[in-house]
Amino acid sequence: MGYISVAIDGPSGAGKSTVARAAAAQLGFTYVDTGAMYRAIGLAVRRRGIDGADADAIAALLPSITVGLAYQDGVQHVLLDGEDVSDAIRTPEIAHYASMVSAVPAVRQFLLDTQRGMAKKDNILMDGRDIGTVILPDAPVKIFLTASAEKRAERRYLELVEKGQQVTREGVLHDVVARDRQDMTRQTAPLKQAEDAVLLDTSDMTLEESIGAVLRIIREKTEGLQHEG
Repeated sequence: MGYISVAIDGPSGAGKSTVARAAAAQLGFTYVDTGAMYRAIGLAVRRRGIDGADADAIAALLPSITVGLAYQDGVQHVLLDGEDVSDAIRTPEIAHYASMVSAVPAVRQFLLDTQRGMAKKDNILMDGRDIGTVILPDAPVKIFLTASAEKRAERRYLELVEKGQQVTREGVLHDVVARDRQDMTRQTAPLKQAEDAVLLDTSDMTLEESIGAVLRIIREKTEGLQHEG
């Protein structure tokens, strides 16, 4: 049997990255956070003063930048033109830019080959919004991880407050709902559940329970593959 790819999709604030990172660590898989790659491009756009809605200007920027992932002691670092921007991309403003640039077809094509290439080199667990539907449509394990907008907003609010950011619950909920609308209605690779994905609603689960549920799904699916092989 070749390398195993696990695709985890879901809306903003569902905890995909936290759950996926933990599950990958327990399985010994390489974790790939595609959202971080879009955030890196969003950061590049913001730094150059380009309008996030200017698709032509964003497309023209792409040949002049490099986006990559590096791993040190099992921790993923996001690189933009060789600079570690892992912290710089984790702000609400850059999340907004990431959502806008991810709707640009040229950006998705720019990252597509890089993301698919990773799946050919290792067992990977990749999360995003179109992994199971577009990036890795043949992945043997697909999970659609979600939670209510209110629960996702509460989690995100607490996370941002812990980082010292000045936000309100109402403002965060507004951002979550707006991001859902933008991601689900965009023309290019909209957020949706793949037909063969397992739906996992974590609204009433703790982080540990969510990780455990994801691990159970992955092990059940991969055990079936191994029996077939």
